[in-house]
Amino acid sequence: MTTALKHTPLYEEHVRLGARLIDFGGWEMPVSYKAGTIKEHKAVREGLGLFDVSHMGEAVLRGPRATEAVQKLTTNDVGGAAPGKAVYTLLCRPDGGIVDDCIFYKRSDTEYFVIVNASNTAKDLAWMRDEIGSMLDDLEDQSHKTGLIAVQGPKAVAVVNGLSPAALAEMPSFTFLETEVAGVRCMAARTGYTGEDGFELACDADDTPRLWNAILEAGAPHGALPIGLGARDTLRLEAKLPLYGNDLDDTTSPLEAGLGWAVKLGKGDFLGRAALVAQKEAGLTRQLVGFVIDQSKERAIARHGYAVRDGEQIIGVVTSGGPGISVPGAIGLAYVPPAFAAPGTTIMIDCRGKDVPATVVKGKFYSRK
Repeated sequence: MTTALKHTPLYEEHVRLGARLIDFGGWEMPVSYKAGTIKEHKAVREGLGLFDVSHMGEAVLRGPRATEAVQKLTTNDVGGAAPGKAVYTLLCRPDGGIVDDCIFYKRSDTEYFVIVNASNTAKDLAWMRDEIGSMLDDLEDQSHKTGLIAVQGPKAVAVVNGLSPAALAEMPSFTFLETEVAGVRCMAARTGYTGEDGFELACDADDTPRLWNAILEAGAPHGALPIGLGARDTLRLEAKLPLYGNDLDDTTSPLEAGLGWAVKLGKGDFLGRAALVAQKEAGLTRQLVGFVIDQSKERAIARHGYAVRDGEQIIGVVTSGGPGISVPGAIGLAYVPPAFAAPGTTIMIDCRGKDVPATVVKGKFYSRK
């Protein structure tokens, strides 16, 4: 018996726009539209693009002890943030393995909104209830009634700002505001997953198509396009943004993944803290690095799961990889021993049976001006 795929509130819009739909973790989602992945990628880098991310999970944590509960749950100092701040954080098991990476939105000391990765929604919420459920008055799963649209690119802020009575263009990065956009009540957050500026807009599921179409229409003079999962992946990889299930999972730690900046060991105890302290003191045995393959010399592209070799010995694994679109060469991420993690180091990647040299690079592959 085949399980029916789930649909976001924008499914009919994707069909109307001629999207190529695929099974994405049980959701029927657009991998690309008529323009194709490369044009969609460039639209976000040069103008703006709209992403349907309504498949993501959303929940609200409430109660007098909500801040205490959130501080126990998260590696970052989420509870110490001011109301109106959005905070990227990791959720860790006691052994330091990553349950998920997510963003918490602090509404007040007694209420937090959180967006988690789509494939992890059930797992994350069950884990939260096990760990902190007794500390909360309510942990409400709002995924089914929430639509989520990301608007990203150098023109995104001006377009969204022009549709709102609020001064959204004046919002600092990683802040949010309850407001209206195109007459739709929503939470506008200055966040994203592309390396570009923009907003993520959470609204009532029933209002999502109206908001989507209003932004597409307003953005049309600036080259706005709907963007599928293909370009979402190439964009986030160029910005060196990790993807849970590829670059992060239960076996990787935030320190190994280069996310130590989101781990505040001094904030007090939290799940996984002791393991992360011990790992920091002992020293890492592997690190996530970015690498580039010079395609003027090698036409190969490294993909998820490809081995990294030192001679005959496998020393690591590629977690993400693909062609650079806004940057030269083929790019990727891999876990390697610290001895191979310094920028400029040459590593060998087994690309379908052929060892291909790649160069470890520092920082992001792409940074906006």
